Amino acid sequence: MSDKKIQPSKVEAVKELTDKFGTSSSFFFTHYRGLTVEQITNLRNQLRKLNTEYKVVKNNFAKIAFHNSKIDAVDEFLVGPTALAMVRGDAGPVAKVLVDFMKEVPTLELKAGWVDGSLFNAKQVDAFSKLPSKLELLSSLMGTMKAPMQNFVYVLNAVPTKLVRTLQAVADKKAGE
Repeated sequence: MSDKKIQPSKVEAVKELTDKFGTSSSFFFTHYRGLTVEQITNLRNQLRKLNTEYKVVKNNFAKIAFHNSKIDAVDEFLVGPTALAMVRGDAGPVAKVLVDFMKEVPTLELKAGWVDGSLFNAKQVDAFSKLPSKLELLSSLMGTMKAPMQNFVYVLNAVPTKLVRTLQAVADKKAGE
């Protein structure tokens, strides 16, 4: 048996990560080495607008926190310099921001994504980023649902309009005689 004492700061760091993981629905794992402070700050600001936190993590702490959160399939991505995008909203726009940022700053590498309980490799995250967001899909659906009703209103409105125009034409003709 070991008499090692675990430092309270480490326990607190793991607890903080576990709490953050509990409030996040999706995660994107990135290799951030080579990014400047300005680039990381810019990426964080973009992601913050999407209700996402981008945080450099210690791999061992993150592994323990993921195990505490019952997410066990991500250990292989927690090697080397790792920064996590912890998503609290729709993951699609976050994936898009990361993929677009990688095109501008090639030193950022996407390792993988954990999206609503499914593990995606880097290529799958890239494909996922090209899909329309939930909001775009809902807008499209609402437009499709609205079209028949809108056409019905136009048809109903056309009948009295045509009647009024016909009566006006008759009145103009009688006035001209």
